[in-house]
Amino acid sequence: MEPVYAGCRPGVAGEIVRLHALYYAREWGFGAPFQAMVANELSAFLAAYDPHDDLFLNAFDRDTLLGSITIDRTVTGGGGAHLRWFIVSEAARGRGIGSTLMARAMAFCDARGVARCWLTTFAGLDPARRLYERHGFRLTKEQGADRWQGGVREQLFERIIKRRDG
Repeated sequence: MEPVYAGCRPGVAGEIVRLHALYYAREWGFGAPFQAMVANELSAFLAAYDPHDDLFLNAFDRDTLLGSITIDRTVTGGGGAHLRWFIVSEAARGRGIGSTLMARAMAFCDARGVARCWLTTFAGLDPARRLYERHGFRLTKEQGADRWQGGVREQLFERIIKRRDG
């Protein structure tokens, strides 16, 4: 069955937090502070969410969340976009859902003339990095800061679209 791509549904925010908490605890040892950070930041985003400026896109199989991606322009003052909460459930990996979510997110940015889109991640998430790079993101900064409290090196990836003047 093909996934259904949709925005906000009842309970989806909790499911996004759950997917992040389970994956990052299992694979990276992240604990309660990480889970709380995801929940708090996602909650703040949804409270300020504007469907014209922001994208909150989720893939579902009936009522099961398969993956999620967000383009957050609430914190930028219109000067760019922050790609956030991109995740695909373990059961859905390898089905092209991540590629579809990313392609739709970049199309959203392009349709709105977003010249700069960025994301923060950390070293070691190689499949995600390859996907980011296929969609025009480049590593622009790496530092020892670890806002996730998991002992990782934070990375900044940016996708810059140079506009041609007429």
